[in-house]
Amino acid sequence: MNSIFLRIYGGMLGVLVLVALLGVLTLHLVNQVRGEQYRERLAHGTFTLMADNLKPMIAIDQTRALAAWGRLMGIPLELIALKDTALDSGDRSRMLRGQVVVEQTGPHAAKVYRLVSDSEQLVLSGEVGQISEQLARATIYLLIDELVRVPVAEQPQRLNTLKLEKGFGFDMRLIRLDKADMDVDQRRRVDEGDTVMALGKGGDSIRVFAGMVNTPWVLEIGPLYQMNPYPPELLVLIGFLGLCLIGLVVYLLVRRLERRLLGLEAAATRIAKGSLETRVPASGSDSVGRLASAFNGMAEHLQRSLSMQRELVRAVSHELRTPVARLRFGLEMIGEATTEAARDKYRVGMDSDIQDLDKLVDEMLTYARLEQGSPTLNFQRISLDALVNQVIAELAPLRATVMVSRGECVASADNDGAWVEAEPRYLHRALQNLVSNAMRHAETQVRVSYQVGPERCRIDIEDDGPGVPESAWERIFKPFMRVDDSRTRASGGHGLGLSIVRRIIHWHGGRALISQSQNLGGACFSLAWPRQQKP
Repeated sequence: MNSIFLRIYGGMLGVLVLVALLGVLTLHLVNQVRGEQYRERLAHGTFTLMADNLKPMIAIDQTRALAAWGRLMGIPLELIALKDTALDSGDRSRMLRGQVVVEQTGPHAAKVYRLVSDSEQLVLSGEVGQISEQLARATIYLLIDELVRVPVAEQPQRLNTLKLEKGFGFDMRLIRLDKADMDVDQRRRVDEGDTVMALGKGGDSIRVFAGMVNTPWVLEIGPLYQMNPYPPELLVLIGFLGLCLIGLVVYLLVRRLERRLLGLEAAATRIAKGSLETRVPASGSDSVGRLASAFNGMAEHLQRSLSMQRELVRAVSHELRTPVARLRFGLEMIGEATTEAARDKYRVGMDSDIQDLDKLVDEMLTYARLEQGSPTLNFQRISLDALVNQVIAELAPLRATVMVSRGECVASADNDGAWVEAEPRYLHRALQNLVSNAMRHAETQVRVSYQVGPERCRIDIEDDGPGVPESAWERIFKPFMRVDDSRTRASGGHGLGLSIVRRIIHWHGGRALISQSQNLGGACFSLAWPRQQKP
């Protein structure tokens, strides 16, 4: 399964099947609990009424009452001791709190228990099935027996009291015969004192009517509903529809995602084969969109790095050719020299060429190390005034014919000194490269100036040399770039110093610039960067 869609969809299918199995089990447990609650509601009021009537009776009267009620309901009733019941501690605790306990004994039958006497621990028990005419007749008999004990006018109130006190799980009320929802034959039977059971309008419920002799009332019980368990087919249908919907949504989402990833894969393959200009559409702000943007950035960096590497290799090859050729020529001339003075002359030249090679290799290594990425910079607060004085003191003696001096040095307006935040070692190297470059091309003088403002700072290095044509200002900072018509190769250098300067000042969040010197007439190199570095 190499497809992302198949993996995700397979996982979703497995989860849905597991949820469906758990749902079937849950459905079974829910139906079981609903069945118990249904039977408890059905039997609670009747058994509570019987238990309360049995409580004040003596044993012989209790036996007779149980026999009469059993015949009415069509189920055997008995009184047993609480300790003889097969109930657990939880059911016994519920019974002691006055609740009716229902214990299922079959698909449509349950054993009902109701505590009669707390002191004697006697329990009324009987097995009840679904709604039956016998149970309804027994309930009606018990209710009428209670109602006839009060005056006719008080019977509706008494019925409401019994409903609340005994906890009947169905509705019941007293209505007049002419208000009852029955046909002519049913009215006649009720008027004769019979009990009538009628189906509800939807056919899913039963109502029971019984007339009360010598009263205008008809006792109506219901509607009584059958307990309909939730069908497992419903859960299967819901699960199937859910699977189809989830599959469609996952397919639509993953299909687009997979196409975008396949595009990334194809682009990476083309780049691996050498097509470095390949890019992918970076649409969207999601993870794949950000990945595409990062991929394009990586491809551009790779293309730029390889291009710079090729240029560097070509430039290095060109730069190495001259000193190597001079070394070869020096070796040939030493072999042909006839005097010791001539040999010493060629040895000094060869030593100079070796030093030139060593310096070139050092600058190449420095540049390559800087191009690999930004190192860990330890920004510190340093004095720009002290740094300028240090660089002038180090470089001024190297060329006696050029005077290196300080120009206009302006600190910030708040008089807090000429301090800046920088990496001391790298900033020292950048300033040293610029001053050395200016000394090589200057005629007689080099001037170093700085300006430190509240937010930014700037260093200017000017010389009185031939300057740099404006057309070369944009490419002067590229590696191995030298302007032969104004800054001749006779001045020395390999064209890497300015590239190193640009990289260092870039790490400081600044820029390296070149312009025409207004004071000395030559070139003016400037470094500008924020005075305070962001953490």
